[in-house]
Amino acid sequence: MRRNGVVVRVPGKVNLQLSVGPLQADGYHEVTTVFQAISIYDDVTVKFAEPGSGILLQVSGSTAQGVPTDSTNLAYRAAQLMIDRHDLDSDISIFIKKEIPVAGGMAGGSADAAAVIVAFDALYELGLSRDGMERIGAELGSDVPFSITGGIAIGRGRGDHLTPVLARGSYNWVMAMAPQGLSTQAVYGECDRLRTGLDIARPQVGDAILQALRAGDAAMVGKCLSNDLQPAACSLRPALRLVLDVGIDYGALGAIVSGSGPTVAFLVADEERALDLTVALSASGVVAGVIRATGPTHGARVIETL
Repeated sequence: MRRNGVVVRVPGKVNLQLSVGPLQADGYHEVTTVFQAISIYDDVTVKFAEPGSGILLQVSGSTAQGVPTDSTNLAYRAAQLMIDRHDLDSDISIFIKKEIPVAGGMAGGSADAAAVIVAFDALYELGLSRDGMERIGAELGSDVPFSITGGIAIGRGRGDHLTPVLARGSYNWVMAMAPQGLSTQAVYGECDRLRTGLDIARPQVGDAILQALRAGDAAMVGKCLSNDLQPAACSLRPALRLVLDVGIDYGALGAIVSGSGPTVAFLVADEERALDLTVALSASGVVAGVIRATGPTHGARVIETL
């Protein structure tokens, strides 16, 4: 019996380390990053649609405002890529229930693209391997492969060449949301401007953070959090410095701008500290919203068959 549709749940991410190399001739930067998938999810439903309808995309949820529903959306592009690559029916409806912040440095758009790839594989019973889906995802964006695999992984190249990380323990996060997103392109451009005249080394993974993850030592992980894009994000959005300070003042183990920002991620010792920091940030007036999460968590996976 043919399935009518599937629902895929996909997580957001935080970069525990993001090291950015110099601008290359092709306009890109080599990066090395340590990803962790965290328990803030989008649910993406993909169903067969009426003949002749094409790709239909709808978005709802707490972070849906401003998300495009046309071919500029990565989820739409993922559907078109899967249709073209595997010669599939082009009449598909996609419904995204968004909770991952948009333009927040948490791979919200990439997560939805990853979910669509996983959904097409299940819906059409393509039998793709996880590696095969990651390779398709890499054609759409550097964060898409990790959104498929989840867990904790090192990303190299543009972030799309993944190596799993041996890690123990669970980590408690408090994510402070900004009232407006930041353009990834703008943040990288500001990073290049701030580095003008500097000799930038090739990015490498720090031994200390890998040792801390192997030991499950949250306090040491907090001390090792690093992001080469953080100065640029703070330059473009100076209020982020105040947000970072508030979290540290209230006892966070570590604080970091997630990816290209402007979401700020605070690592805390336990659930009780997460609640205390959530209350403090909410009362501070310097953030638009606060979300608690844990990590690591799974990548994109089917949670329901329709």
